[in-house]
Amino acid sequence: MHDETAHELLAAERRETLRRLRALSDDFDSVVEASRDSNADDEHDPEGATIAFERSQTGALVSQARRHLEEIDAAEARVHAGSFGSCESCGQPIGEERLEARPVARTCIGCASAGK
Repeated sequence: MHDETAHELLAAERRETLRRLRALSDDFDSVVEASRDSNADDEHDPEGATIAFERSQTGALVSQARRHLEEIDAAEARVHAGSFGSCESCGQPIGEERLEARPVARTCIGCASAGK
């Protein structure tokens, strides 16, 4: 895969992850704001999840999106180093279809399937 194509894939991945992160941050802020304005005893509400659960779940998704941004940064570093598209385990090329689907992939399908 050419560096230009890799940069384009990673830029698109970054845009989507930042969009998701903004939406999740807005959701998190909404949940926190709702909990301030509510006197409801959500701990004992049989109809739905607690506000604490929603806050925790949204917080976990925010953390996951931030980790993904770190993976994108690492993939960009591999592009600059000339190692993007090579499996970190066996050194063989990572298939273009895999990189198109998961531009931050560090391993080929074979090594990923083997848990390497």
